[in-house]
Amino acid sequence: MSARRRRPLALAAAVATAAALGATAAPSASAAEIPLSGYELTWGIKESYRTYVATYAQGVFTPAAGASQAGNNGAFTFTGGTGTYDSTTHVMSLGFQGELNIKSAAHRFELTLSDVKFDSGKGEITADVERNGTTEDDVPLATVTVTRAMTDMATTLTEEAGEVFGSDKYAGAAGDPLTVVKKADPEPEPEPSTTEPVTTPPATPTTEPEPTASATPTAGPTASPTTQAPTPTPTATASQSTAPATRGEIADGALDWGVKQSFRTYVTGPVAKGTITASDGATQASGNGAFTFSDATGTYDTEAGTLTAAFKGAVTFKGHEHDGAHSLDLTFSDLRVNLSKGKGTLSADVDDLGETTQDVVLADLTAPSAALTAKDDVITLDGVTATLTEAGAEAFGGFYAAGAELDPVSLAVALTEGAELPAGTGGTDGGDNGTGGSGTDTDGGSDASGSTTGGVGSTVGGDLGGSLASTGSDVPVGALGAAAGVAVAAGAGVVLALRRRRPAAE
Repeated sequence: MSARRRRPLALAAAVATAAALGATAAPSASAAEIPLSGYELTWGIKESYRTYVATYAQGVFTPAAGASQAGNNGAFTFTGGTGTYDSTTHVMSLGFQGELNIKSAAHRFELTLSDVKFDSGKGEITADVERNGTTEDDVPLATVTVTRAMTDMATTLTEEAGEVFGSDKYAGAAGDPLTVVKKADPEPEPEPSTTEPVTTPPATPTTEPEPTASATPTAGPTASPTTQAPTPTPTATASQSTAPATRGEIADGALDWGVKQSFRTYVTGPVAKGTITASDGATQASGNGAFTFSDATGTYDTEAGTLTAAFKGAVTFKGHEHDGAHSLDLTFSDLRVNLSKGKGTLSADVDDLGETTQDVVLADLTAPSAALTAKDDVITLDGVTATLTEAGAEAFGGFYAAGAELDPVSLAVALTEGAELPAGTGGTDGGDNGTGGSGTDTDGGSDASGSTTGGVGSTVGGDLGGSLASTGSDVPVGALGAAAGVAVAAGAGVVLALRRRRPAAE
């Protein structure tokens, strides 16, 4: 692992950076950031590692300073999480109290983890690691497949984690699931009066809830608005939030959709050797994750159960480069969702090899509920099933057959200008302008979303219309057309059809 900045150097750099930013960008940054507090992070690192420490290594885990461990050598919880929520990018950054000492009597090692941090935009967990009297700051321990609920999120251990925990086999391996939750605020206690008996009730009942402080105490990212300070007139604000307008125009919103996990894996994998680029307001989660499309506009009617929303952003898939040209060059933009009583469609403008078709209905949508319910002036829909249409199958060039299940859709729309959207899956991957990494290891390792190289194996008659399960690949090869180009995977004897959809070739 490359040398990392030690704590004194990091502190000096932070002070210098803060001074520079304070003179230039502080006003615009602070305007978008909302302070957060009262969060907890639970993560077990990796169950097999805990078993190894407690048995073969004859070691112990000692949590302290706000950290704890579940019974039966369970997962660890770090408390007192504080940080910020960026209302522009919908990214949460949190740091947690507590430290964890790991010590082995048999194998003679000792290390301490502290200052655990979670960043939903980068999709990672970091911690300060103390070993041999030296502390390394902000060591990346795992990448995280971030979800809107932020519960049981999949994690993948990093190369640095392999070094920290003493085995290079941990690098790239699946870690324990991660949960980040907002804990309920304690009930306020009345202060005793010096002039009246303490049994005299106050003018305003102390049990009345603050405007949003306890509306969703354990909902993960959706709880971020709860950290705002109560307004001077909580009763009026509460009545407004419980009776929003039933119809009107959407003020803002975000759509989370991964298109299809196996397709992302295929594009960036060793066959297509391509790239995925999110642009124009769209972002991609780290680990070749899902996409977030932003700045929603449209209309809603909660009584009729209808919603029409358009989202900014584009995502481009390129692969199979030959002499500077790509056989696969596909862009989705101007995504639109239309819902009526839980049923609807997802459409987009499709640019395929430079030819654009507008408003292509890519998927039929089915929401978990037919009702549209506003909470704190935000309508949130998670786990909306997306099924590929005939037009969508054509947009994919026959890669998938109509009826194939795409990645689920999640969306949140704000009904008023002041409403705060929950954090989603979006965020750039380390500042790379949303360009997805390979997401896979060429030797069949796992990406951050838990898929293997080539994605999830399919069966004959499945959504791909064919199977390459014997090779460990899920290459979309179904229904490509008679003029498809052909390549043979060296050493495997697998025939892979490359898309050739120019009219001149048909």
